[in-house]
Amino acid sequence: MNIRRLLSLLILGFSSGLPLFLTSKTLQAWMSAEKIDMKTIGLFSLVTVPYSLKFLWAPLIDRFAFPFGGRRRGWILCAQFMLGLTVAAMAFFDPKASLQAMAVAAVLVAFFSATQDIAFEAWRVDVLPEAERGSGASLAVLGYRFALLLTGAGALMYADDLGWRAVYLLLAALQIFLMAATFFAPDPEVAPVAPKSLRDAVVEPLREYFASRGWARALAALGFVALFKWGVYLVGSSSTPFLLSLGFTNADVGKMLGGVGLGATILGTACGGLAMAMLSVRSALWIFGALQGACGLLFWALAVHGHDWALMTAAVVSENFFVGMGSAALVAWMVGECDPRFSATQFALLSSLMAFSRDILTAPWGAVQQVVGWQTFYLVTLAACVPGLALLAWTGRKPAT
Repeated sequence: MNIRRLLSLLILGFSSGLPLFLTSKTLQAWMSAEKIDMKTIGLFSLVTVPYSLKFLWAPLIDRFAFPFGGRRRGWILCAQFMLGLTVAAMAFFDPKASLQAMAVAAVLVAFFSATQDIAFEAWRVDVLPEAERGSGASLAVLGYRFALLLTGAGALMYADDLGWRAVYLLLAALQIFLMAATFFAPDPEVAPVAPKSLRDAVVEPLREYFASRGWARALAALGFVALFKWGVYLVGSSSTPFLLSLGFTNADVGKMLGGVGLGATILGTACGGLAMAMLSVRSALWIFGALQGACGLLFWALAVHGHDWALMTAAVVSENFFVGMGSAALVAWMVGECDPRFSATQFALLSSLMAFSRDILTAPWGAVQQVVGWQTFYLVTLAACVPGLALLAWTGRKPAT
């Protein structure tokens, strides 16, 4: 076990997660504090579109390299530097007086953040040997979750004392400081050969993915990534209005989902990494996938029983804990799916499918709930977990002949 490599995974995972809430939940809180109307705040969710489209420029990261920092770390360094500048720029805009300028800055933050994700994910594929994929993926996800805790609950807490501008400037400075971890991170022991042309960087990742599996297995793998967390995404998307509808206060829900829930996710991610030291990645996916899906039963029980603190705590903690375990296993599986020559493009494609499930497939949940009610809705979330697990049985490369 290479301590330098694993420590780099934790810190660079933290760097990868740092910008996300600054263009979503934390920015929404800042806009709410400035009395921006809800319609505008809702439309601002579109600034995060680059996360779902990052596969479009991932081939550039596979094909080209900067003259410093190695094939992947050079891109990470540039993204971190630009993130520091653009997050600092957001600090100097007033959401009420400079809404358009804030939107442009937020889109740039999302773009450079997505670029950092592409390069970091490719570096992770390149440096992790098969024996460390589970623990390495868990450390990266763990660092990512710690960053969400800092930029979510932590930023809201410090904004009351320091003000939003100071919070964003401090986080911009932290992003720049994290460049030191990128310099410290190791390069892969055997550097993969880059594609010879931009055309190869676009075409060859797809050709290799389908050729090594066959069409049926490749499509099953892509469908598996899109559907593995569909059920839990439905639970997560609906949890806030559901708990409020039961009579829990905004403070109750914020404390439970933003504090206790996120802490349970971090703990689940760590436990998932430890468990994968004894399990194969595929076994972990079966077990953790079933457990994360079954948590919908606790939300169904809460819908039947009504306002109940103990049951609400059990539902939120269990769901977040097993989602953390499932996320660690899924990332480890995705790392193993990528050819190191095209890791930026292939991993970006897979992670974009995850975003599609989170952002697009869950969008109709409100309409479904209005028709069937909360009790039936949470039974629907259980059914939504089945297709992904079923497709897992069909994934994998073609047997050697």
